[in-house]
Amino acid sequence: MTENETLGTLATEPALERPDLLASPVALALNSYPCAAQVFVAPIDADLADTAAFCAAYDVALDASANCVVVSGKRAGEQRWAAAVILATTRADVNGVVRRRMDVRKVSFAPMAEATAITDMEYGGITPFGLPAGWPILIDAAVATAGLVVVGSGIRSSKIVVDGAALAQLPGAEVIDGLATATGG
Repeated sequence: MTENETLGTLATEPALERPDLLASPVALALNSYPCAAQVFVAPIDADLADTAAFCAAYDVALDASANCVVVSGKRAGEQRWAAAVILATTRADVNGVVRRRMDVRKVSFAPMAEATAITDMEYGGITPFGLPAGWPILIDAAVATAGLVVVGSGIRSSKIVVDGAALAQLPGAEVIDGLATATGG
């Protein structure tokens, strides 16, 4: 990795040097992350944080953009949470792979208000960095082999650039073949 990793037209800086561009739990998590030196952050227009608008505005390919989705389900009355990290060109196999991994009868995408409250992150900026302790972080194998990818920073006004393989070093991370399927577009 170089001092500043670039993807598209993003102007990145080492994330550890710019905690102002990270949500609080993300900045805190990076302090103990073994690959923190490989994490870069870039300011963006918050109105362009959603994947399609972001990729178009900053010349980032959809297959270099990874989305982190929060899912939940219940088993024996216990609420279980997880995050799935998939490329923007794919869809998480929520009713198959994710449901089986979480060992729940039914899994659902968390409603926006619940996802932002429980993660202490902004909608459109949720990231696998700094999630609540104990959550499984399910990473599609395609993300882990994609090279540099863009993920949220916990806030809408910036994005993180990191090698997808480094995400496997997050606490609770598990790389899973077939976690996502191509959307066909």
